[in-house]
Amino acid sequence: MTVPTDRRLRHVAEKLGACLRAENIRLAVAESCTGGWIAKMITDVAGSSEWFDCGLVTYNNAAKCVFLGVSRETLDAYGAVSRETALEMVKGVLMHSMADIAVAVTGIAGPAGGTADKPVGTVWIAWARREGDVRSQVFHFAGDRDAVRRQTVVEALCGVAALLG
Repeated sequence: MTVPTDRRLRHVAEKLGACLRAENIRLAVAESCTGGWIAKMITDVAGSSEWFDCGLVTYNNAAKCVFLGVSRETLDAYGAVSRETALEMVKGVLMHSMADIAVAVTGIAGPAGGTADKPVGTVWIAWARREGDVRSQVFHFAGDRDAVRRQTVVEALCGVAALLG
């Protein structure tokens, strides 16, 4: 995958915003490895307050537990970068928001922190609608820290659009 430019990131956020506004749907995000970048791209779109509810950056495990309700058992058994954690994050941000749809990301952006099982560039993204449609996917992005995070932002936002149908 080509590393998304600022222009591409902006375009994806604007297009998603138009879809959410048209359907009167509000979005919430829970971010770890992107450190608020998804919320930043969303709020760069003029008028995003019409369709963006909130964003929570839960970078460490304690914050994931306190603010999103991720269980300590899940973190101990599967780690922060896992399908199980991403799913608990997305359900937690929906529970603590007024949003209709949400996305959560957790991953290893690098340059350090990777393992043989979870190398740098491993990112789990989960998407959910309040009425119950839940999806998740693992990605293995290439590139440096910035490249991994940029690719994560695009896939997170595109996944929300896909969930809208």
